[in-house]
Amino acid sequence: MTRRSFFRKAGILALCGQAAPCLRAETAPPVEKEKIEALIAHLENLTGATFVRNGSDYDPKTAAKFLRGKWKANDKEIKTAADFIAKAATASGTTGKPYVIRLQDGTETPCATYLTARLRKLEAAAKEKAPFKAGA
Repeated sequence: MTRRSFFRKAGILALCGQAAPCLRAETAPPVEKEKIEALIAHLENLTGATFVRNGSDYDPKTAAKFLRGKWKANDKEIKTAADFIAKAATASGTTGKPYVIRLQDGTETPCATYLTARLRKLEAAAKEKAPFKAGA
């Protein structure tokens, strides 16, 4: 391979990566990924909480690992944090049983309900921090 052909191929490859994002696999945009990770991290750090899946209890760290795995397995279908909740954090794909969060005080809430409320709080906090836009 000549030096000239090497640089030509390198330039074409660089252009493909920069100019043709539609050719890459569709994944959640960075902001949505941050929201999803924030939701999972919140669950992971719930002191005294239990994640109930298919009738079995799991600690928050195990639940977070499971949900990250389910997110990764369904990455092409999950574009937003709402998609994540609906497609990965609502119910078992095997049994259809809803996931439940049991808080330290014994209160049980469907995982989808809990995460949707948490997502609303995250989005409200983000709006409060957003810079002022004239005419908005």
